[in-house]
Amino acid sequence: MTETVTEIWIPRQLDFDRFAELSGDDNPIHVDPAFSARTRFGRTVSHGMLLYSRVWALIRKHWPDATHSEQALMFPNPSYADEPLMISIAPVAGDPARLAISITRQADGAVTLQGECVLETEAA
Repeated sequence: MTETVTEIWIPRQLDFDRFAELSGDDNPIHVDPAFSARTRFGRTVSHGMLLYSRVWALIRKHWPDATHSEQALMFPNPSYADEPLMISIAPVAGDPARLAISITRQADGAVTLQGECVLETEAA
């Protein structure tokens, strides 16, 4: 696939809570609105790996035979519950196994996840 794939996703507090339960990462910044209200974020923020899990689900949808080889991710800004996010995945020119990935907040365009991953596919 050589085209960019995009999807809108609106994370909910329930997503944060369920991911915390599944992963064991119950840091109050993700699951405790009262605690988070007193932080610089002012509200709960998504787990970084919850964001990447959504990216991976979209990759598997469009590259179903691929396996994950490596990733490099940065989370420069927070993602909040109930705010729409744009997930974007694009093959890197000249290297179709390498995907540029990003998530941006639709409200202000702030990047909340950026990076690349490398896929491996089985030869037919």
